[in-house]
Amino acid sequence: MIIGVPKEIKNNENRVALTPAGAKALSSLGHKVFVQKSAGEGSGFADELYEEAGANLLPTIEEVYDKAEMIMKVKEPIEPEYELVKENQLLFTYFHFASSEPLTKAMIKSKSVCIAYETVEKADRTLPLLIPMSEVAGRMAVQQGAKYLEKPLKGFGILLGGVPGVKPAKVLILGGGIVGTQAAKMAAGLGADVTIMDVNLQRLRYLDDVMPANVHTMMSNEYNIRELIKTHHLIVGAVLIPGAKAPSLITRDMLKDMQPGTVLVDVAVDQGGCIETCKPTTHQEPTFIIDDVVHYCVANMPGAVPFTSTLALTNATLPYAIQLANKGWQKATKENNELKLGLNVINGDVVYKAVADAFNLPFKNVEELI
Repeated sequence: MIIGVPKEIKNNENRVALTPAGAKALSSLGHKVFVQKSAGEGSGFADELYEEAGANLLPTIEEVYDKAEMIMKVKEPIEPEYELVKENQLLFTYFHFASSEPLTKAMIKSKSVCIAYETVEKADRTLPLLIPMSEVAGRMAVQQGAKYLEKPLKGFGILLGGVPGVKPAKVLILGGGIVGTQAAKMAAGLGADVTIMDVNLQRLRYLDDVMPANVHTMMSNEYNIRELIKTHHLIVGAVLIPGAKAPSLITRDMLKDMQPGTVLVDVAVDQGGCIETCKPTTHQEPTFIIDDVVHYCVANMPGAVPFTSTLALTNATLPYAIQLANKGWQKATKENNELKLGLNVINGDVVYKAVADAFNLPFKNVEELI
C-alpha cells in the first residue's frame, strides 16, 4: 500500500502521524511511505531520519494526498485539505466528527473512507488510540491550569499546592476516565485538594481505592456540581462519550457562582465541550474570559508537547496501520472488530450512529458496506 504522511497544518500543531521508526516498520513490510518535507521537524524528527528509515520525501501536501492510498494524520483535515481528499482514499486520523458538521459533510462529499482513531474500541470498551493522547491531555490540563491560576494571567492568584501554613488550591475534575484520572494524579502530586466526579459508582470506588489521600470522590450530578464550583479554583472538564458530542455539565448561568479568577480547562472541547461557554482556542491564543472566569479550551493540547505525543501516538496506532496496509481496509475491518468500530464514513455514507444523530444525517449499517 502507498501511505502518505502530510505535515499538520492546524494552528500550532507540531505533532506528526508517524515516527521514523513507524515509517521503517511499514517500509520493511514492502509498503511505500511518502512523508511531506519537514512534517516531523516540530516533533524533533528531521527529514534525514525518514529517508534513512526508507520513506520518500515529497515537497508539498498536494503531492502527498495525490499519491497516497492511505493518509495517516494526527488531526482532522481542515478546510484547505478538503479538496485534496480523493474518492476511495483511506484516512486514518482523529476526526471528532460529532463536533463539526462542515468536516462531516466534506468527508461525505469526498467519498473517502474515514477511520477515526477516537472510535477504535476494544471489547472491554477502552479506546486504545485515544488513551495515549488522553493521558497527555489530562496531565497537561493541570499543568496549564496551574499556570493560568497565576494573577498576571488573570487567574485567582493561588499556588496549586499551597505552602506550609497556607491551604492548597481546590481542583474539581469532571469525569473519572483516562483524562480525569491523569489530571487527578498530577494535581494530587502537586499537593492540591482534589475532587473527582463521575456518574459511575464502580469507577468512583476504584478511584477512591487507588488515589492518594488528597483526592476525594463524589457522585456527579447537577446539585453537587453547583455546590462545588463555588469553592474550587481549577475545574477540569474530562467527560467523553465515544464518538458523540460531550454533554454540557457546566452551563452559562453557573459562572456567576464561581470565584473571580477561577480557571476552566475543557479537555472535551474537540468533542463539543462539557462546559457550555467553552469554544475551541489555539496554543497561540489559548484563553478567554467570561464573567471573570478564565477559559482554557485548546482543542489540540498534546500538540504543545509534540515529542512526547508523537511517540505515544505512534506506539498505539502503528499496529492498526500495519493491519490496514497489509490487508486493505475492508479485510482488516472485517477481521478486527476494533478497527470496524473506527469506521465513521465510507464512500459518502455515515456508518457511525452518534455522528449521524449529531447532524440528523442518514445512517447506514457498516456491515452492508464491508
